[in-house]
Amino acid sequence: MIETHGLRRTFKTRGSTVEAVAGVDLEVREGEIFGFLGPNGAGKTTTLRMLSTLLPPTGGEARVAGADLRREAARVRERIGYVSQAGSSAPEVRGRDELVIQGRVYGMSKRDASARAAELLATLELNDCGDRPTKTYSGGQKRRLDIGIGLMHRPKLLFLDEPTTGLDPQSRARMWEEVRRLRSGGTTVFLTTHYLEEADALCDRLAIIDHGRIVAEGTPNELKRQVAGDVITLGVDGGRDRALELLRSQSFVREAGIEAEELRIYVDHGESAMPQVLRIMDAADIPLSTMALSRPSLDDVFLRQTGRSLRETAA
Repeated sequence: MIETHGLRRTFKTRGSTVEAVAGVDLEVREGEIFGFLGPNGAGKTTTLRMLSTLLPPTGGEARVAGADLRREAARVRERIGYVSQAGSSAPEVRGRDELVIQGRVYGMSKRDASARAAELLATLELNDCGDRPTKTYSGGQKRRLDIGIGLMHRPKLLFLDEPTTGLDPQSRARMWEEVRRLRSGGTTVFLTTHYLEEADALCDRLAIIDHGRIVAEGTPNELKRQVAGDVITLGVDGGRDRALELLRSQSFVREAGIEAEELRIYVDHGESAMPQVLRIMDAADIPLSTMALSRPSLDDVFLRQTGRSLRETAA
């Protein structure tokens, strides 16, 4: 659905040139939720604006929804939907009218646009407020209407720029449900976010961007496994040093050490490793008081790739 090679964008300021996007190579597959994760200023929105034809690239090539980004910009616009951070509804206009206007812009008849607007209001659970001015909407209702505007012409690909920024936890969870529903209906979704939990919960695959460059790409689990695998923490009642040496000799253990009086081992697949650890400890007659499994987070991935915490950078 999206393929880019060396996509770049520079901006000229007083006496200098800023490289906002520094050669991005991406591949987004049809029917997936693809996430673009990174701190503010990393180049997420600039990349999205280029892919949606709102900003011309300085260099590189891209195909979006089967059309060449540079040579067939009009075809790209016909096939995509775009929801910006700021939203696109006018405060005094009714939600239903916003949808109809969008449909008419894309060449739909008034009858077809009205029918499609009614369908989207029902799907997005906006029937109760569809005939009110959008200035009366809650934050969550406005974002759902924004998505409806982006979907009005049934695009193959929907761009969502920071879709849940500023929403309360309940509205954010509701928005996640809507995005998953889009994917289930066959729409490819490209979303930008700086929320780690959002990327982890929603995305089939994601790319982490920092200073305009892709630093990691894959499924959330693939990226987290690159850090050091899963972590098993053991509380040992006596014989801790012997247990450490014994576990270090096992082929499935990548790293082992003692931290805060607990034994920590790093393995590729924690679920299958835990029974092995239990058998080894039992055979050596080493009693365990506790045993826990944890996994690296996407913040650990960002930290390893950039030397900075994404949580701290976002804050």
